[in-house]
Amino acid sequence: MTLHVNGKPCTLQLEPRCTLLDALREILQLTGAKKGCDRGQCGACTVLVDGRRINACLTLAVMQEGRQITTIEGLASGDTLHPMQQAFVTHDALQCGFCTPGQICSAVGMLAEARAGHASAVRPLGPVTLPLGDDEIRERMSGNLCRCGAYPNIVAAVRSACGTGGGT
Repeated sequence: MTLHVNGKPCTLQLEPRCTLLDALREILQLTGAKKGCDRGQCGACTVLVDGRRINACLTLAVMQEGRQITTIEGLASGDTLHPMQQAFVTHDALQCGFCTPGQICSAVGMLAEARAGHASAVRPLGPVTLPLGDDEIRERMSGNLCRCGAYPNIVAAVRSACGTGGGT
């Protein structure tokens, strides 16, 4: 099978039961996405598939054939950080860093969803005005846990990236 990861085709031979997370980490050696809970509860494994955020531990790699997969390693352009990555650095939105790749990928996907008018528990369907408020950022990012409690800085980073092209 061929997975398109970070803009490059990767031809792999995988068992049908191999998760996308295991293919990324164990076969392709892209270790940014973390195996936190392996149950889709923590968000540490969040990657983007066709611009939408998913938990890589909950999907089989074979289900993603033909789709564009973006990991934390694929967000930067050479030595230039993606605006969301830069916002996380600027706002010191990490402590131990374990959840950071998933938080950043989720934030990029979340902003794209918001721009597309996807509803949240805070806002109904329809156009979304950016930047998002703190309550809406917290709600939309609620699937990503931080064991260190860096949430105030994560929210600040996402808020600042709203106006700088932080989405896909």
